[in-house]
Amino acid sequence: MAGRKRLSTQDWTAAALEALAAGGVGAVAVEPIAARLGTTKGSFYWHFSGRDALLAAALQEWERIATDQVITLIEGEPDLRRRLRLLLAVALGHAGGPYGGRIELALQPSAAHPLVAPALARVTRRRLDYLTAMFRGLGFAPDAARQRSLLAYSAYLGHAQLAHTAPELAPSADALPAYVDATIDALTAP
Repeated sequence: MAGRKRLSTQDWTAAALEALAAGGVGAVAVEPIAARLGTTKGSFYWHFSGRDALLAAALQEWERIATDQVITLIEGEPDLRRRLRLLLAVALGHAGGPYGGRIELALQPSAAHPLVAPALARVTRRRLDYLTAMFRGLGFAPDAARQRSLLAYSAYLGHAQLAHTAPELAPSADALPAYVDATIDALTAP
């Protein structure tokens, strides 16, 4: 025991995110995560009251990384069209952060889960509202801006699915800039 590293809440949360990305909600299980971390369940209970608390922490961290951090990153770009391009480049290039679109896809089968449903709803609403505000800033009427935000978000989700199920069909890293430009052109055409 003397050689074991003391784990933090963040260590457990990061491991839960990895498990979630790899195997969905069912993979967020204390014993396998403890084994991966080289520790015992006792360490887990030092930080969390139970599995649901760990899942809630992982979902909150996913929301922070894949939504809050991405929005913060692109907010530095003052030009709205370039900001939209940057957002799509980040979302499609990394499919939404270090875990890619894997977490979004992994959450879908559990979308009705009492912890997952509100997290998915919050993230989706925040992303759509942010996109709608950008399209409004580009001069689109409210209904048109919302429609275009739905199309942009659907493109992101579709890209994540394509990259997951048939990566050879998704645009390569070299082709991604032209793909993003074509997507922006389609989304912003009058």
